[in-house]
Amino acid sequence: MKNNLIQTSDVKIRDLLKTVDNIACSKASVLIQGESGTGKELFARYIHSKSQRASKPFFAINCAALPENLLESELFGYEKGAFTGADKKKIGSFEAANGSTFLLDEISEMPALLQTKLLRVLQESEVHPLGSNVPVSIDVRILATSNKDLFKMVENGQFREDLYYRLNVIPLFIPPLRMRPKDLELLSKHFVELVCTENNIPLKVLTTEALDKIKNWKWPGNVRELQNVIERSVLLSEKTEISESDLLIKDYVKDKNDFYFRPGLTVAEVERQLILKTLDFTDQNRTQAAHLLGISIRTLRNKLRDYRECHQIGVSQ
Repeated sequence: MKNNLIQTSDVKIRDLLKTVDNIACSKASVLIQGESGTGKELFARYIHSKSQRASKPFFAINCAALPENLLESELFGYEKGAFTGADKKKIGSFEAANGSTFLLDEISEMPALLQTKLLRVLQESEVHPLGSNVPVSIDVRILATSNKDLFKMVENGQFREDLYYRLNVIPLFIPPLRMRPKDLELLSKHFVELVCTENNIPLKVLTTEALDKIKNWKWPGNVRELQNVIERSVLLSEKTEISESDLLIKDYVKDKNDFYFRPGLTVAEVERQLILKTLDFTDQNRTQAAHLLGISIRTLRNKLRDYRECHQIGVSQ
């Protein structure tokens, strides 16, 4: 579901929107931080929509989704013959986004070499395609998101300090849904209406008991989790009223007796149990599990590979 309108009754979010309105037309870089599923990309798109660049397409790339070599060629482009298989010139995404806004999603997963090249883009407003010594001037507004604390990553030597300060000109922190109780009812009703409209079905409503159940859950997956729960519940229920029992919220209460950390467990074993339990919680959806765990898909994939090699689990590729 796509909807660039930010629905909120929360004072903190409204204050953030005021800040965005004030800085949208500038060229300043914006670093949007917050837990997975809080709506960081939605805020990035909102910034673009309020800027003088809104008439041009919005560009975005997930830094964790591509291997380092593919991410580099995708961002910077390459000349014909730059490497084996480069049979023609490719325009990089930065160059294609000239005059527009570019979102670097999950910037914390960007490899060190590309962090250096990105710093040059921010400092010099130019890119060097692979295989070329001729810089290409660009005018791109850079936005970045992270579900990790980048400042702590800088302190731990995991992220370039100079790049952090270049990105963090305008810092935005999106609070988790559990800190926005007024938004729970508003967003729930909004998603119900949205699902019904998009699927051309009669409008359904949430009962008071269903809303109480929503308000009592902590929503570790934040707005994304709430939206998925509402969509699933609306589509699977045959009634016009979504009751408490119709609301398909998974939780650990049902199997709490088989998930606890007893004294004597190693940190590695606790981590393994948490990863496997989160995969069960998401029906083996690795992307969602990685978001809930606060790690990259690449890290999760490596952990599962290690478990398989140790014959600890049997997970298919």
